[in-house]
Amino acid sequence: MGNKVTTAIFPVAGMGTRFLPATKSVPKEIMTLVDRPLIQYAIDEARAAGITEFIFVTSRGKGALEDYFDLAPNLEEELRKKGKDDLLEVLQQTNMDSGAIAYIRQHKALGLGHAVWCARRLIGDQPFAVILPDDVIAADKPCLQQMVEAYEETGGNMVAAMEVHPDKTSSYGILDVVSDQGKLLDVKGMVEKPKAEDSPSNLAVIGRYILAPTVLKNLDEMKKGAGGEIQLTDAIAADLEHGRKVHGYRFAGQRFDCGSKSGFLQATVSYGLARPELRDDLAGYLKSIVPGLD
Repeated sequence: MGNKVTTAIFPVAGMGTRFLPATKSVPKEIMTLVDRPLIQYAIDEARAAGITEFIFVTSRGKGALEDYFDLAPNLEEELRKKGKDDLLEVLQQTNMDSGAIAYIRQHKALGLGHAVWCARRLIGDQPFAVILPDDVIAADKPCLQQMVEAYEETGGNMVAAMEVHPDKTSSYGILDVVSDQGKLLDVKGMVEKPKAEDSPSNLAVIGRYILAPTVLKNLDEMKKGAGGEIQLTDAIAADLEHGRKVHGYRFAGQRFDCGSKSGFLQATVSYGLARPELRDDLAGYLKSIVPGLD
């Protein structure tokens, strides 16, 4: 129904203050989950969904993030000389073709909606995806790929959704659902960070979006929402007011909030246990320090 989604925006301008002092010199997005930076998981998910154009909304101090996707000819040559072909293959997976990545600066931290709006001139009139690298989703079929397949049938706007504890609604954009079809949710409203008693549901928006370019036009108004910031949730909700469709999508997979220390540690353990070469040692260690762990 909709046009093919081939472009994704990655808002990576945040300072990562919850991970200080590490993020004083290391961008949060290249902090490693086992042996890959968070941004690599996001890029791999986007590629699996058919994304070919990548837009990074960055800020001052993110040079290491840009360097990560550049070629490393000296390192590659050294690996060739030593016959470390397996490591060479892993390294080459981090390379991006010339012109595939664009970098846009967000000069002031005015909210997620503003970060997405900064990329408007590179989007044009085509649908686009937004991926928040903080949200790492472990799934047999990558989350964005699941959404793209569903979007081909629905068009409109689509947001990833999951149930959260009612006490946590004030940390998320929350969906007001008119009908629940299992994986697909018909949305009639969206509220950013409502109190538990004011929340229309406990269905939270997670950091994966497929959006129509009309959302960018809504962001042109620069309306401030929750926390005094320009909220992406509000711009998507404005599309509903204009009669355009918004769907929530219950993805299959486990989401880790790697923007928090606890979530990052949970993801590290989970991804470590999923690696055959690490599983036994890590599981043995965990059993040794947690009494009664099976």
